[in-house]
Amino acid sequence: MNVIFTAVFISSMIAIAICAPDRLLSSLLGGAENAVKMSLTLFCIYAVWMGLSALAEKSGLSKSMAKGLKPLSKKIFGTDNDVANECIAMNISCNLLGLGGAATPYAVKAIGELEKESNGFAQKLLFVINATSIQILPTTVIALRASAGSVSPSDIFFPSLICTLISTACAVSMYILGRKLFAGRKKWR
Repeated sequence: MNVIFTAVFISSMIAIAICAPDRLLSSLLGGAENAVKMSLTLFCIYAVWMGLSALAEKSGLSKSMAKGLKPLSKKIFGTDNDVANECIAMNISCNLLGLGGAATPYAVKAIGELEKESNGFAQKLLFVINATSIQILPTTVIALRASAGSVSPSDIFFPSLICTLISTACAVSMYILGRKLFAGRKKWR
C-alpha cells in the first residue's frame, strides 16, 4: 500500500508541477494545514471519550457493565475470564458510541486475555465485530462534520445505524457460517 500511495503522491506532484507550478507549494501547505486541524479535532474528541472511559473504569461502572453483559458475552464469546469480559464490554460500548479509536486498547487487552485461554474463536469474532465498527451513535463522524461547518452534522445518524447493523450482521454470520463449513480444516481453528 505504501508503494501505491507513494506512486500516487509523486505522480500528482509531477502533474501539478507541470500544469500549475504556482499552486504546488500552496497545495502542499493547505493539505498540511487541513491535516493538522483534523488531527487536533480528533485528539480533542478522543481525549474527552478516553477520559470518560477512564472514569468508568475507576468508578467501577465498567465492571458492573461487564457483569451485566457477562451472560451474553459468555454465550457469544465463550469465555469465563472476568478481565476479558470487562474489556470486551468496554470495547463494544466504545464502538457503540462511535469511538473506534478509544475502543482499540480494550480490544487489544481482551484479545491478550483470550489468548491466555487459547480462545481463538472469541479473538477472531471480536476482531470481526471491531472491523465492521458496530455503532449506534457515530459521535466521531458527527463531531468531524460539526468541526467542518456542516449545517446538520447529525444527519449521518440513520444511514450510519442501518449500515453498521447490516455490515455487522453479515460479517458475524459469514464468520460463523465459514467456521461451521470448514470446521475440519486447520485454517479455521
